[in-house]
Amino acid sequence: MFGKAQGKKTLYGIVGIGRFGRALAEELAESGSELIVMDWNEDKVREMREFTENAYVVKSLNKKSLQETGIQNCDVAVVCIGEQIDTSILTVLNLVALGVPKVIAKATSAEHGIILEKLGAEVVYPERDMAVRLASRLETARELDIIQLSEKINISKMQAPEQIIDKTVVAVNLRSKFGLNIIAIENNGTVLESIHPNYIFQKGDILFLVGSKDGLLEMNQWAATQKV
Repeated sequence: MFGKAQGKKTLYGIVGIGRFGRALAEELAESGSELIVMDWNEDKVREMREFTENAYVVKSLNKKSLQETGIQNCDVAVVCIGEQIDTSILTVLNLVALGVPKVIAKATSAEHGIILEKLGAEVVYPERDMAVRLASRLETARELDIIQLSEKINISKMQAPEQIIDKTVVAVNLRSKFGLNIIAIENNGTVLESIHPNYIFQKGDILFLVGSKDGLLEMNQWAATQKV
């Protein structure tokens, strides 16, 4: 039986090694976290032993079988079973009964999620959340005027966000926040090519920025979420 991790490391339990469970386990393993993983499929479990020696073939997810893996010693247990709703619900019920401090469960529908929450689980909707993030990213990219010079260098023309107006370049510090440099500022037909750190952003400023596409997208999302 696997005991609690020593020191500050969090011990995670992953139940179900489908696409979501495998991706989660791999990311946690690469970050140095301690893992217990389990699935009924022997091939999937064998593959996961590359990431943790605590990988178990479990044919039945009843309380006794779960307890034999040591998952009750985990700080966080994630139930990555989606399609088999009855198995998902029973597994969450058993993990809560075993005293796991935090149980997170994947849900495939709102109704499934409501049941899991009532049992005491924190619910995630991977497919829905991914779609929302992708839609947001696509809309943000569409709103930006980006010219790609290389894989890492992009130039964008952007209206100065409301929240930086009347603030200085050094106070806003776009380089530190997003890895972006201002190469020019245009306002009312006048282009300023030499940007002093004490320049105060004005209403109507058009910023010409250079940096990574991710940095440009992050700034645009920041500007959208910070509006008052």
